[in-house]
Amino acid sequence: MTAMTSSVRPLLNRRLAEFGTTIFAEMSALAVSTGSINLGQGFPDTDGPEEVREAAVRALRDGRGNQYPPGPGVPELRDAIAAHQQRYYGLTYDPGTEVLVTAGATEAIAAALLALLEPGDEVIALEPYYDSYAACIAMAGARRVPVTLRPHEGGFRLDLDELRDAVTDRTRLLLINTPHNPTGTVLTREELRAVAALAVERDLLVVTDEVYEHLVFDYAEHVPLATFPGMRERTVTIGSAGKTFSFTGWKVGWVTTAAPLVTAVRSAKQFLTYVSSGPFQYAVAEALALPDTYFEEFRADMRARRDLLATGLAEAGFGVFRPAGTYFVTTDIRPLGESDGFAFCRSLPERAGVVAIPNAVFYDHREAGAPFVRFAFCKRADVLEEAVRRLKALAD
Repeated sequence: MTAMTSSVRPLLNRRLAEFGTTIFAEMSALAVSTGSINLGQGFPDTDGPEEVREAAVRALRDGRGNQYPPGPGVPELRDAIAAHQQRYYGLTYDPGTEVLVTAGATEAIAAALLALLEPGDEVIALEPYYDSYAACIAMAGARRVPVTLRPHEGGFRLDLDELRDAVTDRTRLLLINTPHNPTGTVLTREELRAVAALAVERDLLVVTDEVYEHLVFDYAEHVPLATFPGMRERTVTIGSAGKTFSFTGWKVGWVTTAAPLVTAVRSAKQFLTYVSSGPFQYAVAEALALPDTYFEEFRADMRARRDLLATGLAEAGFGVFRPAGTYFVTTDIRPLGESDGFAFCRSLPERAGVVAIPNAVFYDHREAGAPFVRFAFCKRADVLEEAVRRLKALAD
């Protein structure tokens, strides 16, 4: 017996029709089928600290988190998140009412946007943006308004006038990502001060994705938007253990914000996963209390990998935007005589045995991102060295 389907109405909700399979799934499958080095999807190829992994094993054996944990997250982790925000940024949050644990930053973003948006609201996002932003805005019935980060002096910069001009009477929320994926831009204190002033002036909510907070390099600094005057009560700050501790599969993220906003976000989150990652929550609580030396060494190690890959890409003929943060390098393929990032990335596995991501997938204005391609450097040094060796064949 065959299933009945409508010939008039598509099965997929029309709000999601434009998205399809993510580029990460497509390119990772291509890496497997061709035996290529996968520098596309941003996950490390080594585990994080042994003591953190052992903390998860200990929690499992002790029966902590094997059943449903509390909806807002286990108290130990909420305490640790609040202590982390105070330790690094001087931000004080009540772990009982102003901290919410989520299934990774992806769920935090989804819950925040579903909770805070109504159909017809406008959301300003910095373009290029992580692909889940667009999908979550669509699921909420809101409209995304991209403000494009543009190449400038070896990096990508935010045009504050363009941001201000994008705000209308329908704007409800600014969706800010810094350190920024995929460009590696870290918004400066002056830029963030201007964003904060705009949010206060126009009475806007702000959701900030800060999952790469501990991955800033050289002279860049990460400054949470919630630290600026008038911002704590209107800013939903999102963090994650995956990027900082290299346990991306654990899916432990969090929200810190004023109690009324936590209540709103939790109202949506409870109907998504409700709870997740029970034993891992206890392990992440211990991870957040690691000494400063861990975070310093982690950052130094990633900076060395950044330099290895960025230098190799430049030698292979790419135009390279050396990132100030995250673990991605954006490149310009036009010096190689190419201009279509999609075509380039789909042919690269056969040509060089390496997988990358076309940045255009992160743009509404596809033409603005067409010549840019993203590579991840959160891989072992020997893997990056082999990838560089293969990519240099393009220059030859």
